[in-house]
Amino acid sequence: MADRITLTGLRVFGRHGVFEHEKRDGQEFVVDITAWLDLTKAAETDELKQTLHYGELAELAAGIVGGEPYDLIESVAGKIAGEVMRDERLSAVEVTVHKPSAPIPLTFDDVAVTVRRER
Repeated sequence: MADRITLTGLRVFGRHGVFEHEKRDGQEFVVDITAWLDLTKAAETDELKQTLHYGELAELAAGIVGGEPYDLIESVAGKIAGEVMRDERLSAVEVTVHKPSAPIPLTFDDVAVTVRRER
């Protein structure tokens, strides 16, 4: 499937990490999501119900990132991907969770995990 909807740079405060201070203090996470689905009907009808509502997609991801704390961003990305794939119209989803303030005692720009789920 070549059609896709992409949401990038969703910033959400969360409390994920293996260290106690990460769960206690929290930090900002950045999420990118690409969902593959057939957008032919949406393009033909101009009806929102024929597509994936990207506002609802953002709310779903924000609820997971801002919700229950996980040790690993792999778990956060996997949870988002699993929830997005509940929409049977999707053929695949790719979720990247960035942790730009990861507790690494070196200079770096970003740490990210990407998961892909498909039918």
